Amino acid sequence: MSLRPLGIAPIPPAGEDLASRFLSVRQRTAALAANLRPEDTVVQSMPDASPTKWHLAHTTWFFEHFVLGRDPAYATPNPEWHYLFNSYYQSVGPMHARPHRGMLTRPSLDELVDYRRRVEDAVAERIARGDDAELPMLVELGVQHEQQHQELLLTDIKHAFAQNPLEPAYADAPRGLSVVAPSLRFVPFDEAVVQVGYEGEGFHFDNEGPRHRTYRQAGSLANRPVTNAEYRAFVHDGGYEQPGLWLSDGWATVQAEGWKRPLYWDDALETEFTLQGRREIDPHAPVCHISYFEADAFARWAGARLPTETEWETLAEDIPVQGNLQDTGMLQPRASSFETPLGQMYGDVWEWTMSPYISYPGFRPLAGSLGEYNGKFMNGQWVLRGGSCATPADHVRATYRNFFPPHARWQFSGIRLGNDR
Repeated sequence: MSLRPLGIAPIPPAGEDLASRFLSVRQRTAALAANLRPEDTVVQSMPDASPTKWHLAHTTWFFEHFVLGRDPAYATPNPEWHYLFNSYYQSVGPMHARPHRGMLTRPSLDELVDYRRRVEDAVAERIARGDDAELPMLVELGVQHEQQHQELLLTDIKHAFAQNPLEPAYADAPRGLSVVAPSLRFVPFDEAVVQVGYEGEGFHFDNEGPRHRTYRQAGSLANRPVTNAEYRAFVHDGGYEQPGLWLSDGWATVQAEGWKRPLYWDDALETEFTLQGRREIDPHAPVCHISYFEADAFARWAGARLPTETEWETLAEDIPVQGNLQDTGMLQPRASSFETPLGQMYGDVWEWTMSPYISYPGFRPLAGSLGEYNGKFMNGQWVLRGGSCATPADHVRATYRNFFPPHARWQFSGIRLGNDR
């Protein structure tokens, strides 16, 4: 394994040369996996994570089933793989149990690399034919789906490497200047009837719409995410020992799991495990790998609250999508200085909101099996916004609704505080 900082080529934007965009995203996934040894790609460290090899195969299965499978003449050379690499599309058939994906030593990594190439060639040929009006939408959905799995590939291998006493590094640490985070302050906003949700011709997931009117109460939003130093103060103050700060299920989780600090921090609260190996905690960088329960408890301790997704979206919609995203190759939250009222709205860490993941008024899932993509998960999960250091830059936007259950913390998730005036 030859470690490198991962200089990542830019992806052509949606709507410009679909074939080039498709192949570029596929090549980036291969590049993200290239730092790994074959043994690394098989391991599954917990039921919520998947092996790298499975990510490589499942994203390929998606194109094979939903794009190539539209042609009645297409016949997959490996029909048994349909069972292995279907994720949760119950309407297209049974699938291998998610917690046991790490048991799939076969097919081999070489076989799956060949599978990826064969499907790529076939999809590129299908795009070139241009005889299917729905094909561009389906390919773009597959590209966006693969970008989601690029982020999962990184978060999942980070969790796997953290279980190894050797604490191997995924990549070399990129060079970067140390920056002092600006002082925390709250940016006020007025009450208003606002519009939220995606509207336009560009790609968006079905759960981002329809655009609709809603009411936003007056309040304020923090100018930046919560830092490691601020969260460390919460830990030192006994934050994990005060049940009054926690939601009931959150306190039960803290007790059952023995949480005392963020995931990947050491007992001394001095170092954290990163994709570049164990590093000293940067006090000015955004705290990450925080569950919704921890974010909510911290906000309560700080005399604040988490923002609603309506507040977050309406304040972010005019801010350009730029920041410490996957394309920088940093793969770790970094402190940032900024001149604008709200900084680091995109990248570094996904920001928990206090909004449950539910449908918008008038929501309709995609027709057919693709309707299972988002809608059926609108239960018991919470919305995060803004993308992380592992999110491709052209994949996130102000209306993008990520979602996870409240106990999840292996993702690059963090905290931005909100308040009532």
